[in-house]
Amino acid sequence: MSSPLLLAVLLLVGICSPATGKVYGRCELAKILKASGMSGYRGVQLADWVCLAKWESDYNTNAENHNTDDSTDYGIFQINSRWWCRDGRIRSADGCGIPCSRLLNSDIADDIACAKRVVRDPNGISAWVAWRNHCRGRDLSSYIAGCGV
Repeated sequence: MSSPLLLAVLLLVGICSPATGKVYGRCELAKILKASGMSGYRGVQLADWVCLAKWESDYNTNAENHNTDDSTDYGIFQINSRWWCRDGRIRSADGCGIPCSRLLNSDIADDIACAKRVVRDPNGISAWVAWRNHCRGRDLSSYIAGCGV
């Protein structure tokens, strides 16, 4: 295959391929979350958000977990399809007003906006089981240590 033709094929494949997820580094995520106004949002500290993302998805934006109630959790914060996004599989309250598929790519702006929406509800960050089980009441300083945030 000639070089211009190969380049055209690779470009076409890149354009036609679905957006892929990303596994963020701990400090990389902390910096993005801080720049997005997550530090102190609704009283939730930056280390809480990083801990939450670690235990929900291991910092993987492409994480998907299916639940026994037929709902699915999506993305770096594991946003639930029954309450916060719509995936077309189950009836959803669609609290964030977005398709769940938008939570699976490397751009986490939608995920952050939706997570902010979730913590505005009465349960706050306690809506996330992983936060309750792994982060609540613990010293979380190690989650942002050395990150310069």
